[in-house]
Amino acid sequence: MIDTFEIRGGGSHIEVHKFRAGAIIIATLLALVIQASFPVHFARAAILDLPLLVTIYFGLSRRNPSTGLLLGMSIGLLQDSLSGPTVPLGLYGIAKTIIGYLASSIGARLDTEHPAARFALTAVFFIAHQGLISLTRRILLAQPESWFNMRLFIAALVNAIVAVFLFLLLDRLRKRS
Repeated sequence: MIDTFEIRGGGSHIEVHKFRAGAIIIATLLALVIQASFPVHFARAAILDLPLLVTIYFGLSRRNPSTGLLLGMSIGLLQDSLSGPTVPLGLYGIAKTIIGYLASSIGARLDTEHPAARFALTAVFFIAHQGLISLTRRILLAQPESWFNMRLFIAALVNAIVAVFLFLLLDRLRKRS
């Protein structure tokens, strides 16, 4: 006789969050509009990547890799189309697709509700995102681009700090269980 076993983690269940109707679309569009308009008026705002932060948040919250992948692709392509002629179409699409997938995959395995975890993950994802953009520019476009410098480190810290507060704001869009 063959016995079957069910192997599960020690009772750790990570909740998949549901959001109010249109919350993801409105948050995405608002992030894209702010990203496109703020650097025009405030030069220092170019350091922020709000569409990336929205991709990371919904990837970590929804915890479904295929949803994170599609959301990252959509946000990235929309950001490409709003970035003008200096950014080739698909550059942000490729990077945000991979980050959306990774955020969803990690969100499915870890509890990412603590602000310190959100800070660390956002900083790592930001650096990975910039690395993917540099790699894409070097390999596909044959454009030399530096990868890690002090500006990237500062941008990662600024984006991670903004992400902690933005994620708290976006938490209010969740449906009550």
